[in-house]
Amino acid sequence: MSNKLILDYVYEHETNRANQVYLTQPTGGGQVSDYTWSQTVDEARRMAAYLKSRNLEPGSRIAILSKNCAHFFMAELAIWMSGHTTVAIFPTETADTIRFVLDHSGASLLFVGKLDTWQDQKPAVSDHLPCIAFPLAPPTDYDTWDSITGRTEPMQGRPNRNADDLAMIIYTSGSTGTPKGVMHSFGRVTRASEEITKDIVSRIGRPEENRILSYLPLAHVFERAWVECASLVDGQTHVYFAESLDTFLQDLQRARPTTFISVPRLWLKFQQGVFTKMPPKKLDRLLSIPILGRIVAKKVLTGLGLNHVLLAGSGSAPIPAELIAWYRRLGLNLIEGYAMTEDFAYSHNSTEAINAPGCVGVPLPGVQVRISDEGEILIKSPGQMVGYYKRPDLTAEAFTEDGFFRTGDRGERRKDGLLKITGRVKELFKTSKGKYVAPAPIENIINAHPMVELSLVSGVGQPSAYAMVVLAEALRPRTTDAAVRQEVEQEMAQLLKSVNNQVADYEQLKMIVIAREPWSIENGFLTPTMKIRRNRIESAVEQELDNWYANRASVFWH
Repeated sequence: MSNKLILDYVYEHETNRANQVYLTQPTGGGQVSDYTWSQTVDEARRMAAYLKSRNLEPGSRIAILSKNCAHFFMAELAIWMSGHTTVAIFPTETADTIRFVLDHSGASLLFVGKLDTWQDQKPAVSDHLPCIAFPLAPPTDYDTWDSITGRTEPMQGRPNRNADDLAMIIYTSGSTGTPKGVMHSFGRVTRASEEITKDIVSRIGRPEENRILSYLPLAHVFERAWVECASLVDGQTHVYFAESLDTFLQDLQRARPTTFISVPRLWLKFQQGVFTKMPPKKLDRLLSIPILGRIVAKKVLTGLGLNHVLLAGSGSAPIPAELIAWYRRLGLNLIEGYAMTEDFAYSHNSTEAINAPGCVGVPLPGVQVRISDEGEILIKSPGQMVGYYKRPDLTAEAFTEDGFFRTGDRGERRKDGLLKITGRVKELFKTSKGKYVAPAPIENIINAHPMVELSLVSGVGQPSAYAMVVLAEALRPRTTDAAVRQEVEQEMAQLLKSVNNQVADYEQLKMIVIAREPWSIENGFLTPTMKIRRNRIESAVEQELDNWYANRASVFWH
């Protein structure tokens, strides 16, 4: 096994790929700035020298609050070179969560970057905390990245770290309460990133240029591992950044990605965008026609900006099997993976030979997996966390005596090794009839309906379960029309019957409730990684539940 660490790879690329463009950053108005490996590392060396000059305690936590951008990568490298540990904060977080992470981590300095709601977030930042503004940050009176690097000579040599040193603390997105700080060492980050790189190369070979668009939050382990850290190890990946939601299609067209990873909610939104231009039945009919079907499929993928993609992945949450099948029919080999913050996103992935919609793949090299007597998935990964920051009690609870991590997910393994997730151990709820219901499989059935964007199945202590749905984005504005509302209600009533025909009698739904307000990160119903916050959504309808259960209707609006 190699003894190289992630910074060793970076210094090699600085020398061997000095003039190769590594990062492409949109700067507004269709303009971009390209950074070669030499320029990227030079910027990082200058900032590292500045951080070193501040005489912080070795291993100090330095935070980054920013949307994805080239300077996020540079700042992380600078933090590592200067002997410290990165703490990245989701750029959409509320002031309360930002304050918690800064306080809990004991951050000594904060980088402020691209942000949409800085004025709401700024009160979380103490006046005593030193801050540095990235070039694309909102207006502040902080010292700027460019002024510091302009007046600071670059750090020389190959400053390195020990394998056991902490590289980063990744705070979970808090779908089940207070975020936990997951500690990752340089040794484990490097080993996982090496294996991720091998996995990508084994699937797509070595194209002339592997291009990837970075847009999922870098504060989340999925993007951090599979985009940033894998590209730092690989050296041959060209990373493009997205400018904004409004320019996303142009950003995709610019990048022409060969590797593209996303989360289920966005894969669903892409599909719904296609359906607004062509009804599902018409598209299905066209795709069934020989030759013409291939032409139509290529046109759809080109319209999405995904026609160059050699590897498409989905992670972070379960994705409906029907959605995977739809993309594969278009010719996009969409594969589902499974991992978590605690194993540095290195656990399971589908392969060309072993895959099935609804399954999350087989163990990646070096990963051990078993199912406990209670049905919980237990994993030991090369990317395993060191533990939870300042929470040795939670760390002890999280592992079995022989070192397997308790994922909290329920699952089944097929004979061919494929893993199927059947729900969260803690998400199981009991109805008043004493039966346990696993919501995730039922939600996957509901989410496959073209009118549905998201769903939640609940019913703690009720006679039976119920579902709450958010309608597809394109459909929502039209529900002010009485005829459209009636059509939606009829479709939901049919969906209710269809779901109940596919589940056990104790899992059958009493009703479907249609949410008038979409669930979003901003209103607190979604985490920064777009997972649903079950407790928040359940609380929002709690007062109306008894009336709905007493009513004979099967579809309600909330």
